[in-house]
Amino acid sequence: MSAKKSAAAKTQSVTGRPVWAEVSLSALTHNLHAIRDFVNPKDERRSTPRKVLSIVKGNGYGHGGPHVAKALEKAGSDWFGVTSAAEGEAVRKAGVRKPILALTSFWPGEEDQLLRNKITPAVIRCEQLAALESAAARRKLGKRSVGIHLKIDTGMNRLGIAPKDIDCFARQYEKSKYLKLEGVFTHFASSEVFAGPVASQTCEQEESFHSAVARLRILGIDPGLIHLANSAAIASRPETWADMVRPGAILYGYHPGYDPIERRAEAEKQLPLRPAMSLRTRIISIRNVPAGEGVGYDAAFVTERPSKIAVLAAGYGDGLHRSLGNKGNVLVNGVLAPIVGIISMDVTMADVTDVPNVALGDIATIYGPDGNGNLLAANLVARSIGTVTSDLLCAVSARVPRIYRA
Repeated sequence: MSAKKSAAAKTQSVTGRPVWAEVSLSALTHNLHAIRDFVNPKDERRSTPRKVLSIVKGNGYGHGGPHVAKALEKAGSDWFGVTSAAEGEAVRKAGVRKPILALTSFWPGEEDQLLRNKITPAVIRCEQLAALESAAARRKLGKRSVGIHLKIDTGMNRLGIAPKDIDCFARQYEKSKYLKLEGVFTHFASSEVFAGPVASQTCEQEESFHSAVARLRILGIDPGLIHLANSAAIASRPETWADMVRPGAILYGYHPGYDPIERRAEAEKQLPLRPAMSLRTRIISIRNVPAGEGVGYDAAFVTERPSKIAVLAAGYGDGLHRSLGNKGNVLVNGVLAPIVGIISMDVTMADVTDVPNVALGDIATIYGPDGNGNLLAANLVARSIGTVTSDLLCAVSARVPRIYRA
């Protein structure tokens, strides 16, 4: 079977406007198992294996949060991480029963939604304990039946209780009847950085965190699950693995950028991953454009030779980053075709002059595997325009159907 026929066979379920995201459930399962095995080395003696909290916020990094969470629960994920009560509720409605942590805490009024769906909130301010306690009392819940995780701000200066406020937290917690501290965590600001002025920041955050946890213990409070490691720390800082790790981008197949850059190749070798998403579209028009003609808005691209310009049925309204105009490429029939001109909301132009046998209806892969052994890696695309992989993945919009494949 030819490459074109093979690709067409795999996309028969796509109808209507030809832009879609293919999500490989086997790739997600592979990545989860690889991460779990990596943080539980066979030569390490632990009474219980480290747990994995799969990050499915941001609609599962654009892959479809509820659907991804359901597949990962079946594959053995221990916990799930969301941003809000609403995201958590959507995961629950998909049938997920494993614990869910609302990582960025909650806003007043969300307490009942959290409790109704058994979503564990992160506590980032001392006064939140009283709000949760009141909500639990209204629902007449059992003693110490509402799980919470305490987030400690160890230097990112974003969310969390400062280490100096641990005593404040302890006093409020001891007054509560319904709340139970089930975990304590922090978030690293620069765990991928091993060179330059912020190279020491992660170690400093670790020290601050462990001092805060020690203070909790001195005050007679069991911290429960300890978790610090995000994607970069999972791959490159084993001393941070603690009781549970929180894979984000690596769960979806991509290691973050490192400083120095050589660290990424080392991480990819030690922890091989499979990109889970392919953002794809079709060529809906091809025209022969003479040399010296402008293409698209503002004639931002001018042909230097007689060119074959393809129009793709995807634009920035679908998640194709607008800054890729005149910078990026798409994969067509295994060949990189330059994106030319300004990317529009609904369409994008590509120069397919050098693509053999290109035809109307051919598939263009915007990033991810093309189904024929070629890969246009989203992390490399992101780096080429000065952003991060998560930016590209999360940008895939709601109007793009997700096609889930085993």
